[in-house]
Amino acid sequence: MLTPGNVNDATTFVQALDGIRIPRATTGRPRTTPGRVLGDKAYSSRAIRHLLRRRGIVATIPERRDQAANRQRRGALGGRPPAFDRTAYRERNVVERCFSRLKQFRAIATRFDKLADRYRAGLVLASLILWLREPAR
Repeated sequence: MLTPGNVNDATTFVQALDGIRIPRATTGRPRTTPGRVLGDKAYSSRAIRHLLRRRGIVATIPERRDQAANRQRRGALGGRPPAFDRTAYRERNVVERCFSRLKQFRAIATRFDKLADRYRAGLVLASLILWLREPAR
């Protein structure tokens, strides 16, 4: 999913979640529900956490300071802090490193292309170049 640069990612979270297709190792339909979602503090909202809880997906999203302060200010009515697995959250750096490597391409970082299709093609091309440069392990 491609959005303009000035759109918050959390507004398209539901659409991105609905677009997930995880192929199975054997035959069968692809899975549409991930086991866990790792997100940064931008995804820390009551609506997103409620959606993930309803779908049975474990959320590993750190709580924003203002939300934690508001919960503590309310005392017993504020509820428990959301669960947060620091070990699982460390896996998020893979995504951040991927974004960093993609932004080494000037056309991706500055978004010269005005049309979404052309920008997406540039992202695919940059991804292929990075994949082909990757040393064999």
